[in-house]
Amino acid sequence: MRAVAVSAFGAEPELMDLPQPEPGPGEVLVAMAVAGLNPTDWKIADGMLKDAVPHSFPLVLGADGAGEVVAVGPDVRRCTVGDQVFGQFQLVGRGGGSYADYAIAAEDAVAPAPRNVTYATSAAVPTAGTAAYNLVEETRVAEGKRVLVVGATGGVGTFVTQLAAQRGAEVIATARAGSAELMGQFGAAATVDHTEGPVAQQVLAAHPDGVDILIDLVSGEAAFADMTQVVRDGGTVVSTVGAADTDMLIEHNLRGFNFVNRPSPQLLSILADQLDAGRLTVLITSEVQLEDAPAALARSRTGRAQGKTVIGL
Repeated sequence: MRAVAVSAFGAEPELMDLPQPEPGPGEVLVAMAVAGLNPTDWKIADGMLKDAVPHSFPLVLGADGAGEVVAVGPDVRRCTVGDQVFGQFQLVGRGGGSYADYAIAAEDAVAPAPRNVTYATSAAVPTAGTAAYNLVEETRVAEGKRVLVVGATGGVGTFVTQLAAQRGAEVIATARAGSAELMGQFGAAATVDHTEGPVAQQVLAAHPDGVDILIDLVSGEAAFADMTQVVRDGGTVVSTVGAADTDMLIEHNLRGFNFVNRPSPQLLSILADQLDAGRLTVLITSEVQLEDAPAALARSRTGRAQGKTVIGL
């Protein structure tokens, strides 16, 4: 089968011809229709998890995807052959991922795909969508809260903006001027152009009383610490890139933490219902074929990508 994989940590991703995998106990084999690209895909290829879990090479890249179940392993209870599913397929210990004609997933890592959207839309959702939902839950976004989303135009950020606005929050999103109208359509009450000066200063100039919640998807430690000045006393801050110094936050009477996503099939089903009901919009900015996935990963490394990239199979 065709797959985009790396032969070692730090190696260039390349199109390979690899054996079709076989599902083990509790696993399903899916004929992939579309894979979704996330920054964690190239980070894993670089060795982000090398000290945490064993890896097998060649390592097929990609976590997210959607397709049709073509075989099931022993003890599978929820899935049958012919089911259309979406979810997460990264199994680094087996060298498996979603950038392939066929991929293995644990049964509890997939859910029935949304019925009213395309495979491409479904494949763009699992990692970014579950992260966004959990971020909104864990920061206790609610009606009347003012929320600053830093890195709002990326995959997670566009979902966070929509989900927070659905809960009645006033969302301030960082976005270049050209994306301000789009973020408004996603529910942002205001945008801040991070290219026009320090975000914290711009936010405080427009909102001297600050914000209740900071969800920062991109800032390093120094920039994140600076960003916390916009948060009201007793407010909540979260970093998705490990930039939060919890001791410092406690000293400033802020509730803060470094976010770790916890996806589940139940959460995937909630997102599928949102998609089917038209309450969640997926911003797909690039659709490429499998042979072009290495170039798409290189573009993702620049950090300037907006929305989601999907890979047709």
